[in-house]
Amino acid sequence: MTIALEHAADLAPSAARPNAARIAAERGVPVLDVVVPVYNEQAALADSVHRLHRYLTEQFPFTFRITIADNASVDATPQIAAQLAEELSDVRVRRLEQKGRGRALHAVWSASDAPVLAYMDVDLSTDLAALLPLVAPLITGHSDVAIGSRLSRGSRVVRGPKREIISRCYNLILRSTLAARFSDAQCGFKALRADAAAALLPHVEDTGWFFDTELLVLAQRCGLRIHEVPVDWVDDPDSRVDIVATAVADLKGVARLLKGFTSGEIPVAAIAAQFTGSAKAAPRSLLRQGVFFATVGICSTIAYLLLFMALRSGLGPQGANLVALLATAIANTAANRRFTFGMRGRAGVARHQIEGLVVFGIGLALTSGSLALLHTMSEPARAVELVVLVGANLLATVVRFVLLRGWVFHPRRNSQGLTR
Repeated sequence: MTIALEHAADLAPSAARPNAARIAAERGVPVLDVVVPVYNEQAALADSVHRLHRYLTEQFPFTFRITIADNASVDATPQIAAQLAEELSDVRVRRLEQKGRGRALHAVWSASDAPVLAYMDVDLSTDLAALLPLVAPLITGHSDVAIGSRLSRGSRVVRGPKREIISRCYNLILRSTLAARFSDAQCGFKALRADAAAALLPHVEDTGWFFDTELLVLAQRCGLRIHEVPVDWVDDPDSRVDIVATAVADLKGVARLLKGFTSGEIPVAAIAAQFTGSAKAAPRSLLRQGVFFATVGICSTIAYLLLFMALRSGLGPQGANLVALLATAIANTAANRRFTFGMRGRAGVARHQIEGLVVFGIGLALTSGSLALLHTMSEPARAVELVVLVGANLLATVVRFVLLRGWVFHPRRNSQGLTR
């Protein structure tokens, strides 16, 4: 396997977790609990569990347990699972009377006594050689959550172009809407520490396929370390996942998370404080920033136009433009500071306004330059003048957003003032 990647390293080195192997030895429990969620998998279950058990017995250096989580199967899966539990040591069965992979993982992980929890799809599409690199940082306490990634550099993936495109589009949506920094949300090969599960699972609502994404987004928002491992993965041609239904459910889940984070219904700060001892904020998504910036910009533009028209007769077009821009620029910077980029308190206010005025100067050059160019060509009608000003302001708005986001309110320069 290639060297694992580390993302979202938001915790200080002093916040490293206790060694899971030592915890397991003290409690007399297995280090790792691997959950295999199944629904009507009578054809694949026995062979897959035998393969997994053989690998863990012969090549995995820590104690383990395999838990078959039966999601209300109606074929021979329960009987086969029971036989496997009798035949193989360290295999147990948990029966649920309702379907849902997320529901099964939530139930089994919440009840497990192992300090490290994992799951993998029953088809074992992911090469088992990736299991130790996946869980090793969790066992040592260096990371909190670990995921196998089919989209990382170094991964070897065999699957059709349709699934490849869908997977990459889904992750693009997560990056643009939820500011996700992990590369593959849906690979059926994940693990997390039990203390992380205890903090996160009570706040994960989805009981189906979106469970993974919701867990990862929440973990990232709370400042947990997410460890990524490139995997070798072969698509299961007999997969019964309904792609359309799953995609619709995922999009609904994304919308629910956006609403929850925006409204504060998801208590990210409280979870972060509970688990990490701090309430460090994750950066707001580009989409959310864009929506707030556009709203502030619309209000500012309306105010600007009203001021310009009110002052034009007395100050002339250039004077009216200067005063209207200056007045709205100060209010615009303050509003974007609070609502678009999530900053509170007095720290950095003066610097933000000074830098905001620099950005204002660039906007002034664009709008004033447009007016000057227009008047050198002819004496325009009032309507033409307003149209040119609106166009110039739109361009200035784009430039303003880029500079505010990438310079004035960049998270690396303003980490102390960030809020959610």
